[in-house]
Amino acid sequence: MAETRVTVNEPKEEENENKYVQRAQWLRAAVLGANDGLVSTASLMMGVGAVKHDAKAMMISGFAGLVGGAFSMAIGEFVSVYSQLDIELANLKRVQGMMREEEEMERRDEEVVVLPNPVQAAVASAVSFGVGAMVPLVGAGFIRRNEVRMVVVVVVVTVALVVFGTVGAVLGRGPVVKGGLRVLIGGWLAMASTFGLMKLFGTAGL
Repeated sequence: MAETRVTVNEPKEEENENKYVQRAQWLRAAVLGANDGLVSTASLMMGVGAVKHDAKAMMISGFAGLVGGAFSMAIGEFVSVYSQLDIELANLKRVQGMMREEEEMERRDEEVVVLPNPVQAAVASAVSFGVGAMVPLVGAGFIRRNEVRMVVVVVVVTVALVVFGTVGAVLGRGPVVKGGLRVLIGGWLAMASTFGLMKLFGTAGL
């Protein structure tokens, strides 16, 4: 990650707070990425399981969702962070130019400005998505009966949703119970909707 030093007038307490906020934002983004992988892969597996009772088909669809989703997240994050990097570099040049023009300005503190790294962000996003997507895959990987496999997927995903939702709420300094419930209910709705629609299509012979 690129680093550069600029002269700023910022109290030490505020600087420490900003660094904490930045770390918390990165961790929260990783949790949200894992939650995306969890919900999308589990929903995909539930949809396939609604119309096809073959364990292999369900696992292959889940793995395909993991790979495709991880690459999609990585590309999206790379493009987004690269755009952010361009903006911050332009702003940094503007600030440094203003400081050179005002040589009489007193130097009170020096801050290390950490610029975002698009490659690092892309890798982190793909890894976090993959970690979340592995939860339903591991849960369903060793069960033959389709009915039992579907129940196990719902159970393990529910536990993971509660964990991800709680951690995300803590890092975001929001209400833990409400944050956890939002993530849990959203995950349930995604799985139930996918299962129901695919079951309907399968019954209709589409």
